[in-house]
Amino acid sequence: MIGIAPLFASFGGAIEFILTPQTSNVTGGNTVGGLDQVIELMLAQLEVTVLALALSILIALPLGLYLGHKGVGEVAAVGLGNAGRAIPELGLIALMAAVIGVGLGNLTIALAVLGIPPILTNTFVGVREVDAATVQAARGMGMTELEIVRKVEAPMAVTSVFTGIRTATIGIVATATIAPLAGVATLGEFILGEDVYGTDGVLAGAILVAVLALVLEFSLAALQRRMTSKGLKLRPA
Repeated sequence: MIGIAPLFASFGGAIEFILTPQTSNVTGGNTVGGLDQVIELMLAQLEVTVLALALSILIALPLGLYLGHKGVGEVAAVGLGNAGRAIPELGLIALMAAVIGVGLGNLTIALAVLGIPPILTNTFVGVREVDAATVQAARGMGMTELEIVRKVEAPMAVTSVFTGIRTATIGIVATATIAPLAGVATLGEFILGEDVYGTDGVLAGAILVAVLALVLEFSLAALQRRMTSKGLKLRPA
């Protein structure tokens, strides 16, 4: 019970930092924190996340659908997913900074690279799990290969695809906290700048990143439910 009071005090300080500007001794008495700065940095983190996720989907989704439909590249698709989990985020961002410089473009590409593996792997697996008899029946009805992908395989792989997208989203939004190292201000300013923002700012940044991740997760879950056909929703597990 003794440790609970300091814990609540820390959260109270973080919430106060989020809601009310604080005076920082390090910045010469300038104010830090408060809703204006919080909203600005949260929107910046959201922008980076959405851009990187969109680029990841643009690359990984068509490739995963193609490989899954053709039934080729299983080792590469699954292996890429496993390799993606081993990529050091900070090292990748540093490498991209060395190659193309710092800034939003560098960060977006680096985060997109991290988001591609789970989307590619889950899309491939989702398409491969579609019943072969269903695909053959579609061919028998005269559907082209593209129509089979669009009207049969992609809709039936929605759950698996969204699992990959949701995994990528959480990874991207979490990794975007180190964006200030690439010259892009995000909520990571609070987390990485303890000297300026204090421990309240660090905890506030962590809370805000968690809230943003949960909002994105619930939003994607709702979108997944809307895009899943009624037949698949009723299908027994």
